[in-house]
Amino acid sequence: MTIQRRGNPKIPDANGIEKKIKRGNALRQASAWRVSRGSLLVVVVALAVVGTLTWLYLASGDPYTTETLVRQAEVVAQTRVYTVDCSEDYENYKRYPGCTPKTCGRAITDNSVTREEAMALRRLAERGLALAGSDGGASILDLHSGALSMGKQFVNIYRYFGEQITDVFSEEDFRLYREVRGRIQAVIAETFDLDPSLLYLTKPTFFSRINSTLAKTQHDEYWHPHIDKVTYGSFDYTSLLYLSDYGTDFTGGRFIFMDSNGNRTVEPRAGRVSFFSSGSENLHRVEQVSWGTRYAITVSFTCDPAHAISDPAMPITSV
Repeated sequence: MTIQRRGNPKIPDANGIEKKIKRGNALRQASAWRVSRGSLLVVVVALAVVGTLTWLYLASGDPYTTETLVRQAEVVAQTRVYTVDCSEDYENYKRYPGCTPKTCGRAITDNSVTREEAMALRRLAERGLALAGSDGGASILDLHSGALSMGKQFVNIYRYFGEQITDVFSEEDFRLYREVRGRIQAVIAETFDLDPSLLYLTKPTFFSRINSTLAKTQHDEYWHPHIDKVTYGSFDYTSLLYLSDYGTDFTGGRFIFMDSNGNRTVEPRAGRVSFFSSGSENLHRVEQVSWGTRYAITVSFTCDPAHAISDPAMPITSV
């Protein structure tokens, strides 16, 4: 039996001291965590408030908010029309009754050109642009004038390549191009209630190939906002036929109408035709392509017969 003497203090062992130290550390850590957790809660609440205010601000009509008029996955079987007030641009030019815009706007349809036809036209563009192409990110091929991007300049494919051009294009290519152009003209006339015989093809009308390569010249900087009627006085109606798909063949490259109360965006889809009156009511730009390659055809129309151009034809070569 062990006898404990009265009056002498009990001396704790080393294990007891260590346990007390650990309990003290745990209490201090718990206290610190309570402070840290409180600070974190304040941060989370602050972020939530900022996020809510940002959402309310954007929802209330921030001018930079983008509204998507049509997404790539949608199929617009019946022409979708968005009316806007006409600008005064047309007052600076001779008016042509039955053609000059009285009602302005923009429209989209997937029912004028099939995807198969769009793919055939894309292959035409790929063959033509394979002959050269811009050093920058934007190349054009104009079957009407023969203009083709080559490095930092343009050449005339019909003169530069001569008889070799018949190895690149066929009569069937030009026939399809003319048929599609005619259908685009018809849907523009129907939508804007025009006399189609008073609407003329004008220049520039061309294929475009855009990728993410850095711009080398001003011609490569396709993304700047512009007004077609201001840039090309002859334009009264502008259309784009897309030959590739946004999100699959490329990203970026959406078409953006820049309105005073926000942006309206069209996502390209092969076979989709987007068209609009060419004045200041339709200030627009193309978003920079960030990945892949975007193919399209710009088809332009005028009411002024003095600025009309003819459909392209397969060059006649000597036998």
